[in-house]
Amino acid sequence: QVHLVESGGGSVQAGGSLRLSCAASERTLSTYSMAWFRQAPGKERDFVAGISSYGGNTYADSVKGRFSISRDNAKSTVYLQMNNLEPEDTAVYYCAGAWALPRPSLTSRENYNYWGQGTQVTVSS
Repeated sequence: QVHLVESGGGSVQAGGSLRLSCAASERTLSTYSMAWFRQAPGKERDFVAGISSYGGNTYADSVKGRFSISRDNAKSTVYLQMNNLEPEDTAVYYCAGAWALPRPSLTSRENYNYWGQGTQVTVSS
């Protein structure tokens, strides 16, 4: 069982930045593919960004050029750097993990076994 704990959420104005962190209990995080999803009130939980165990990244079109996902396997932590935030980015952000997903499979939430509890991001205009 892998436990994931997100942190770094908060409230910012449009155009601001936040960095989310996801700390994993798994010491061999390098073998896991990781992703960030988000869920706004009344909406589905949508894919935001993913990084495979091989290092390839993929992003939702709505965040390309503004968000960046990275990982520090030595710290068992995955990050989501969010720049130029927009009110539409307001949501609860969830970290997710699955063993060795290939890059094409990163975007489907059904492929993930492990989820964090979520962290709220609120962007005001």
